[in-house]
Amino acid sequence: MSDARQLHFNAFLYSCGHHGAAWRHPSSQVERLCDITYYEELAQTAERGCLDAVFFADGHSVRDPASGGMWFLEPLTALSAMARATERVGLVTTVSTTFYTPFHAARMLASLDHISGGRVGWNVVTSMFDAEARNHGLEEMPPHDERYSRAAEFVDVALALWDSWEPDALVLDREGIFADPAKVKPVEHRGKHFLVDGPLNVPHSPQGRPVLFQAGASDQGRDLAARCAEGIYAVAYDLSAAQSYYTDVKRRIRTAGRDADAVVVMPGLVTYVGSTSEEARRKKEELDALLPVEQSLAQLSMFVQQDCSAWDLDAPVPALPPLSEFTGPQGRYDTILRIIEKDRPTVRSLLGTLAAGGGHCTMIGTPESIADEIEVWFRSGGADGFNLMPPLYPNGLADFVDEVIPVLQKRGLFRAEYETETLRGHLRGRP
Repeated sequence: MSDARQLHFNAFLYSCGHHGAAWRHPSSQVERLCDITYYEELAQTAERGCLDAVFFADGHSVRDPASGGMWFLEPLTALSAMARATERVGLVTTVSTTFYTPFHAARMLASLDHISGGRVGWNVVTSMFDAEARNHGLEEMPPHDERYSRAAEFVDVALALWDSWEPDALVLDREGIFADPAKVKPVEHRGKHFLVDGPLNVPHSPQGRPVLFQAGASDQGRDLAARCAEGIYAVAYDLSAAQSYYTDVKRRIRTAGRDADAVVVMPGLVTYVGSTSEEARRKKEELDALLPVEQSLAQLSMFVQQDCSAWDLDAPVPALPPLSEFTGPQGRYDTILRIIEKDRPTVRSLLGTLAAGGGHCTMIGTPESIADEIEVWFRSGGADGFNLMPPLYPNGLADFVDEVIPVLQKRGLFRAEYETETLRGHLRGRP
């Protein structure tokens, strides 16, 4: 096993791909979105590349049925099947602390950790849309601070439940004791949001605790990640934004009294891989051409708060006011300004970039040039690895696994084979 620091990669599984028009592409697998073998094959591709994990986000409402990109199979159910179709790749899922209870979540995740042999991760989220809340008995989402207060307590209770069985609690003596009562302990939690007696009714799992991930960008989200996460999903379009986030969250981790080097920060990454840069750009242009123009321009108009309906799709993006003069939501607008400054895109290209990842880093080029960019981010304090967001499944993931991963392996930046059996082992580089 190499002692040198190495990259980490998750494959973020989503519908036919992360481009808004992916489902329209002739090579998409849109007819298979309710077929578990589709997801099993994606996980097997990720495992072929020795990726750390596959990752399912989750949603609890249907937004626009006509536009595609809907949530289909419930992630924990799907991952249970995928665990049986794979051997080493990690299995990470979002579970909302607003819509679940700690006992329910802890039980399901511990069960899946047993089923998979210790490969489960939990992405801790608070959810964000009122339409989701109204499917769970709420008129609207609770206020931001309340959601994070509940999330912090939720995590503490889940951890206590997973620890309620000591590793050697099961005796399984057919002549006597099944489990040692002294090693199965109640939780007896009484908090602001939850009352939980415990213990959990699932014994200590192969990892003890599933691996915790967090993706919050707010101060509360970053603090929650610093306190409990072993992996952090981040958003950064360019290296300077990535470095700023990376520096801040690592500082918070150290302030929380934890080892910052043991927490993996993974920005989202959209890649278009080709044998030449021209081929890679053609792949992007193919998908961009499938976008419904009217809806895409309407969405851009909302982001920049001006009418874009008459903009020439094949002309450069018209000049936009600086961030200091913008009165609308600034996060997305700032990202748009960064894309324009970095890439000098046409309007059509900008729409495509926003449709594929919506502000996550985008790399377009040959396997070598993409590996070069990844290495720069990795070595200059921008990332410990990436949460891969292929614009088109299954081809985009296969392109990365079969073309980019071998380049990184030759450079000694990524494992050539799995050296551990658990997800936590993959992240730490040791059993």
